[in-house]
Amino acid sequence: MTATAGVGQRHIPALAFPALVGANVTLAFGPTLVRLADVGPVAAGFWRQMIALPVLILLALWRDRGSGSALRGLGPTTWLLLAGAGIFFAADLAAWHHGIVRTKLANATLFANCSALIMPIIGALMLRQLPRPLHLAALALAFVGTGLMMGSSYELAPENLSGDLSSLLAGLFYAGYLLSILRVRRAMASWTALAAATAASVLPMLLFAWMAGDAIMPHNWTPLILLALSSQIVGQGLMTYALAYFSPLVVGLALLIQPMVAALIGWLRFGEAMTLTDALGAVAIAVALVLVRLPERKGA
Repeated sequence: MTATAGVGQRHIPALAFPALVGANVTLAFGPTLVRLADVGPVAAGFWRQMIALPVLILLALWRDRGSGSALRGLGPTTWLLLAGAGIFFAADLAAWHHGIVRTKLANATLFANCSALIMPIIGALMLRQLPRPLHLAALALAFVGTGLMMGSSYELAPENLSGDLSSLLAGLFYAGYLLSILRVRRAMASWTALAAATAASVLPMLLFAWMAGDAIMPHNWTPLILLALSSQIVGQGLMTYALAYFSPLVVGLALLIQPMVAALIGWLRFGEAMTLTDALGAVAIAVALVLVRLPERKGA
């Protein structure tokens, strides 16, 4: 399987893989900001999208010149994919934010990234290509590393069941979002795609927040502004850019960076000790990321 998703031997920019890594590092800080917000967790997702949307539109107009004409020239399939991406993403945020405040941070991060397994499987079916043995070995090693990283903090308990299930459901929705955006990126530039998908997610997010009975209007805007800037503009901006250059397997593998960073946040922010097992897990994930890059550098 090539590094790209339907782009053959197209050249991969030097910044594409650092963007993919940077996206997942940035996104790992989102749960902490959700917990700091003084609105309901689902409402925090609404404000993340709403605050980010004007900035994303300006970035699309500035960076993706001709984005308006590009939108007018879209076919019905691409419009449906954009609408689907918005709904998938709204459902992902609603489910994940619900889980973040109802289970341990480690549980929520690990379950929400089950899309790391779903992406390669669905991607292989879509592309009708089997992953290379080295890629499969990298994916297996990354899952082992994630298990080691979460070994001391991850636990299943009855009081966490609701949050665990919500986070797992979020991972399924996020896989749908990523696969939709991967297809959309073939028709438009990254900022335009992200701005359009974000616009499509705003009303569903508000509906989900209302259905959840969340307090919607904040008193302290700081966590919400930081959430919008870091997760939606920087994190999803880098992710949307990188999606055009990598296969679903590579994207799915990179998602496992988030549990690794979450463990570091737990150590620095909440005083959770880093054990030797945690360190070995981090090394395993780092090695897996190197392995999955080797064939791509040869083909680039």
